[in-house]
Amino acid sequence: MFKRLFDIVFSLFGLMVLSPLLIALAFKIKKEDGGPIFYRGIRVGLNGKLFRIFKFCTMVVDAEKLGGPSTADDDQ
Repeated sequence: MFKRLFDIVFSLFGLMVLSPLLIALAFKIKKEDGGPIFYRGIRVGLNGKLFRIFKFCTMVVDAEKLGGPSTADDDQ
C-alpha cells in the first residue's frame, strides 16, 4: 500500500513540476505538423497482456498505416 501511495504522490509532483515543459512541447508538436498531439496505441506486455500506450505524437500522421509493423509476425 505504501509503494502505491508513494508512486501516486511522486508522479503527481513530477507532472506538476514538468507541466510547463509538457505544455510547450504539445504546442510545438501541433504547430509543426498540425496533426494530433497525442498518440494512443496498443502494445503487448508481460504474459501477452495488451495495454494502451499514451504518448506525445513524434511521428508522421497515419504512421501506422504508412509503415510496416514494428515487430515480425513470428516474434514471441
